[in-house]
Order: sequence, then C-alpha cells, then structure tokens
Amino acid sequence: MVQEVVKSQHLMEGLKMSEIKGWHVFSGFATAFGIIIFVNLTLAYNAIKTFPGLEVKNSYIASQSFDKDRFAQKELNWVLSAHLKDNTLSLKVLENGRPISPIIIDAVFGRATNILQDQKPEFIFNGSTLNAKVIAGSGNWNLRLKLKARDGTLFQQRIILGES
Repeated sequence: MVQEVVKSQHLMEGLKMSEIKGWHVFSGFATAFGIIIFVNLTLAYNAIKTFPGLEVKNSYIASQSFDKDRFAQKELNWVLSAHLKDNTLSLKVLENGRPISPIIIDAVFGRATNILQDQKPEFIFNGSTLNAKVIAGSGNWNLRLKLKARDGTLFQQRIILGES
C-alpha cells in the first residue's frame, strides 16, 4: 500500500501544472485583440472597396443651390415610379397625372452598396411608360436618374426597387 501511495505521488508530480505567468496572460490578450483588429480592418477594407462613391464632389457647393433646385424640381409636379419584372425595368413619369417622356441625361441601375453591377438602361417610351431591358437578380436595386424637363429644369431622383 505504501508503495502505491509513493507511486501515485510520483505520477502526480509529473502531471504538475505549470504556473501562469504574466507573459502567458499578455500573449492571450495580444492574440485576442490581434484577431479583433484583423477582422475589423478586413471588414473596413471591403466596405471601402465596394463603396460606389460620393453623390457630389463638393457637398458645400451642392448645398448652396439645393433649396432652389428642390423648389424648381417640385414645381414640375412630376411623380415617378419604377418597377422591375422579368429583367424589364419600367419607369413611369407623370406630369399632372399624364405620362410623359422627359429627356434622360443619365440613368444608372445598380446595387445600393457597390458599382460592380451598375448598368445604363436604354429606355424606350411606349406612350405610357419608359421600358428598358436590364440584367437583375433578386435583392435591393436602385435607379438613379437625372432627367431634364422641356424648360431645362433638372430633375434628380433615386428610386429604390425591392425584391424582383
């Protein structure tokens, strides 16, 4: 029996846990924070890489005429709506309740978060709506428009299109 006790004590000494020192704790914290910082930098890089860019080059300059431009755009009394069905983008522009075909200065159809799938739709007016073929999958899509009225007034609007 004494031999067994001595033997078990000898085994326990071999399995003795080492003491946690300050450099062990530092290593654990440094590794954990290193992983957090790496993940944050990776997400920030991907967010910036896919960001479509600024709406205007200088927001201060744009703000100087914002109210005047908004008032002129509102005076046109246009109501816009867009629908996406079977890769056909339909845009309806109503002026005082009647469909019109304004001059399209720029139209961009794309995702809200990146520019990789941006398309320039070629609209054709059929008497009531402007239609264009686009390549679209499910999800959130934006139609960013710059239109011009007969009197030269600029009309700008972003229309959000949901699931197709």
